[in-house]
Amino acid sequence: MEKIGIQLGYKYLIGVDEVGRGPLAGPVAVGAFVIPVVHMKEVRKLFRGVRESKQLTEVEREEWFKKVLNVKKMGLIDYRVTFNSEKIIDARGLSHAIKSALERSVGGIEFRGNRIAPDESRVLLDGGLKAPIEYIDQKTIIKGDEKEMVIALASICAKVLRDRKMVKFTKVYPGYGFHVHKGYGTKAHYGAIKKRGMCPIHRRSFLGK
Repeated sequence: MEKIGIQLGYKYLIGVDEVGRGPLAGPVAVGAFVIPVVHMKEVRKLFRGVRESKQLTEVEREEWFKKVLNVKKMGLIDYRVTFNSEKIIDARGLSHAIKSALERSVGGIEFRGNRIAPDESRVLLDGGLKAPIEYIDQKTIIKGDEKEMVIALASICAKVLRDRKMVKFTKVYPGYGFHVHKGYGTKAHYGAIKKRGMCPIHRRSFLGK
């Protein structure tokens, strides 16, 4: 991969993934994770064995995220996670919410405090995601979070930070169990909605009447 980067002329590899597409409550999150090509070999060693967020337990995700923070302090990688709220999802639709969060994550990502230009980057995206058109060197990969380390790391960052938000919502809106299911449609969550009604962070467009 280092050799390919030099041949194509890009300096940074960026992985992108979204989290929170399906929940009944809370925001959607898009993570962007950047690895400079010159540090690729070292970073691959440091994150050997990493898997995408859905294949990890909550404890394992937190452990990997702690490692991300440590490697960031070493000046080898960086990441950015952007959210769009349930209000935006209801008003503009999920696709718009994901697209605009993605644009802010990819467009705003930095390395060592410096903005990364589109022509310096190669962007790998999970599933059906697309980067803004100015990122000419981009590739969308089905199940990319299982195939590319940089996408898996973006997934972990987005998942950990979204989950932490949902845990905080438990204190604001007690009785819904957001710290347990993180807004997803579990039996207990549906039961809480039936008993208490919707709270301000529920996605009305997902729940109808």
